Amino acid sequence: MAITRLGGANAITGTLPATNINDTSIGNITALPAGVGGKVLQVVQNLDTTSFNTTGTSFVTGGNGVTITPSSTSNKIYIIVGYTGEVQGRGYSTIYRDSTNLNGSSQLISNQLENLNNPVFMQYLDSPSSTSSITYKVAIRSQSSGQQNSVGTPIMYVAMEIAG
Repeated sequence: MAITRLGGANAITGTLPATNINDTSIGNITALPAGVGGKVLQVVQNLDTTSFNTTGTSFVTGGNGVTITPSSTSNKIYIIVGYTGEVQGRGYSTIYRDSTNLNGSSQLISNQLENLNNPVFMQYLDSPSSTSSITYKVAIRSQSSGQQNSVGTPIMYVAMEIAG
């Protein structure tokens, strides 16, 4: 079997006829093939500088959060939140979509000493089934009434719309 090498002097040049191409404008190629999801469609971030706290046992939200508007009801939103929390006793942290608690109370922040900084990182893949504007925010609560639970600043939010 013969081996053919192509060098600069032997390079092939030319133009592919447009009749052999289904779409001649690269700008018109915007979608993945059918059945392939997971493409990141948009990314929105916010560095929220509004701190808040609670001594109650019901979740409270604070700050501005991050707002994103999905382009299709079948798309998902991947939300990432990071902040520094201070807890006296035990506290819980979660993510809210508008007025809906997405994560239950699964993020326990436990600290028996006062005023120690706890890094908190949460993430959630949401299926909002909406094309309306959505706001995601951190929510906190204390385990027992009177225990202080605080969200320090900045709160880092990243929301990514993922093709469904």
